[in-house]
Amino acid sequence: MVSMQSLPQDYRAVVFGSTGGIGSALTELLKADERCVEVIGFSSSTSPAIDLADEASIANAAESISDEVQLLIDATGFLSDETTKPEKSLRAVDAENLSRLYLLNAIGPALLIKHFSKLMPRDERAVFASLSARVGSIGDNRLGGWYAYRASKAALNMLLKCSSIEIARTKPESIFAALHPGTVVTALSEPFAGNRERLAPQQSASMMLKVLDGLGPEDTGSFWDFRGERIEW
Repeated sequence: MVSMQSLPQDYRAVVFGSTGGIGSALTELLKADERCVEVIGFSSSTSPAIDLADEASIANAAESISDEVQLLIDATGFLSDETTKPEKSLRAVDAENLSRLYLLNAIGPALLIKHFSKLMPRDERAVFASLSARVGSIGDNRLGGWYAYRASKAALNMLLKCSSIEIARTKPESIFAALHPGTVVTALSEPFAGNRERLAPQQSASMMLKVLDGLGPEDTGSFWDFRGERIEW
């Protein structure tokens, strides 16, 4: 059981990508939190739906909410499908694939922040978190490869950092964080899990919520893993 003690009683939450593996786990955990009065989920199959490639759909989703929201979690993300695979070398770098991953992993989340951050209260604790990836850390990159995915997640990290600085000027209790969920048993990561320890979606989601619950305004614009360990940019 997860209880977000740092958030106000009767807080509201929004989960983007709420029908995915981690997103649905986050949604279930937040709905079970007695302190949470409402959980609103958005995905390509909800009503209203969001399409990360369509800013109008994101704006429309934000306009459908009239109340303040204290917790927003972006659990969207794209790594591969039948036509797009992580690059093992520069020879595999493709402009169309680069553009696609930037759109889904960086541009889309930036638009979520643009339209939904206005719902965060001005003088009350509020958290906006986005699922990044350890491979998006420039300082932690020891193996290379995975050019588009690494670069798109690094771009996401910078967008979160920039947003944290700007929004803190008018909403000083706001916290923006990038989260590494670990290797989770989902359609996104399972094909590339190898021998890594795998986490169930519910386990990863629970651990990340606990990390967010422990962050303060001084931590805004930071990058954390699911264990609560800080990751270098």
